[in-house]
Amino acid sequence: MDALGWAVAEPHGFLRQLLPHRRALRTTLGYSSGAIPTILTGEAPSTHGHWNLLYLDPQRSPFRWLERIQPATDRLLDNRYGRYALGWLGRHQLGLGPSFECAVRPSLLPWFNWAERKHLYEPRSIEQAPTAFDYWQQAGVRFHIYSHREGKDFDLIRRATAAIEQRRVDTVFVYLCELDHHLHLHRSEPLAIRDALSEYAPALEQLAAAAARRDPQMHFRVFSDHGMAPVHTRLDLARQLEARGWRMPQDYLAVFDSTMVRCWYFSKAARADIEPWFESLDCGHVLSDTELREHGTWFPDRRFGQTIFLLNPGVMIAQGDFNGKGWNPEGMHGYHPDDPDSDAALLSNHAADLRMQTIGDLFSCLCEALPARRAA
Repeated sequence: MDALGWAVAEPHGFLRQLLPHRRALRTTLGYSSGAIPTILTGEAPSTHGHWNLLYLDPQRSPFRWLERIQPATDRLLDNRYGRYALGWLGRHQLGLGPSFECAVRPSLLPWFNWAERKHLYEPRSIEQAPTAFDYWQQAGVRFHIYSHREGKDFDLIRRATAAIEQRRVDTVFVYLCELDHHLHLHRSEPLAIRDALSEYAPALEQLAAAAARRDPQMHFRVFSDHGMAPVHTRLDLARQLEARGWRMPQDYLAVFDSTMVRCWYFSKAARADIEPWFESLDCGHVLSDTELREHGTWFPDRRFGQTIFLLNPGVMIAQGDFNGKGWNPEGMHGYHPDDPDSDAALLSNHAADLRMQTIGDLFSCLCEALPARRAA
């Protein structure tokens, strides 16, 4: 369940009777684009290669051809219809995968590449590390993966329940994404959260009951990739940075994610001004190389940013590249893993799962579907 954080699940006692073995799990630094591959591979982003979606790669950018229409690119394409067209082109013609969207000014696209080129919820979805789904397929496990590409959350749960009851599969993986959107909108409203969880509970209990009828010793888990923090402050860092007078892309590049700013520099003078400015801000901090290594998000080529400024929990960027006008959420994720609201949740019927500490440990749960592990 995307965004089912410990600070949401535990106070509401979500599925406590069905899944009594429960604990908080430390998430990765960043967003689902890094956290979910970590769950599926058991590796850190620096190993599986997925962290943020956009990364600097001007030599291999699929949009290098846009340079031919400079300087008219933004005049022609930086609008609702132009960005929609670029998104469709990236997804359907340039091989950038189902999640691609034009999240920066079109004239900047020739500088960037897109990390998540395949649908994550299928075998062979991550090039740099095998996923649990790869091992399932290789071992001949009878499984099915249910994700948002196949329908809404409750439809997926019903279909998974039917597949178990009809003995079409032995293992199911169900990715539920709609709670994430609900929490973005209602994170500060306990009653709205309670009502949403109370709708999921009976559907998941029916799925668990179907599995238990097949195998009384079955393992059933509900887990998440990260939590969701209440938002209390919004800052227009893009406008503040632009006001310093440096030109993009001549002097620098910047990507404004919801909770972090990532910069690259082409001017020593620009870097000498911008980096100290970030360090002077009290709304967040610049991630050091040591910190990035500790969190498994260190990339020596700096593809994800030469300067990475992470906002404090509860502070978010107003009108960033991935959240435009009109997006005013009550909740956000992507903060430091030390923040309790960032913790993911693991709810299980299996006592041994309490040994787990991080979302990367969930990989071992997924591997229990393998025949050798079941026999052991």
